[in-house]
Amino acid sequence: MIIERYRNRDPVPVYRRVRDRGRMAPEGLTYVGSWLTEDLGLCYQVMECQDRALLDAWMASWRDLVDFEVIPVVSSREAQARVAPRL
Repeated sequence: MIIERYRNRDPVPVYRRVRDRGRMAPEGLTYVGSWLTEDLGLCYQVMECQDRALLDAWMASWRDLVDFEVIPVVSSREAQARVAPRL
């Protein structure tokens, strides 16, 4: 999961770039979904990939407009499988 903090809490430059250039995600990096705060200044986004380098390359394309925080997550199903032996 990625928390995106738009510079100056301004989504306009980000959405302008998405309109003009798309997400610019390298092959192998999949956009799953995103949710924004009501003021549109903060985005919670889920991306999926097997190679962290793909995520880093994608973030490099946006660093001039966005500050990123990456939080590795697993699905509920995977979490359940990890916990099951301890139940």
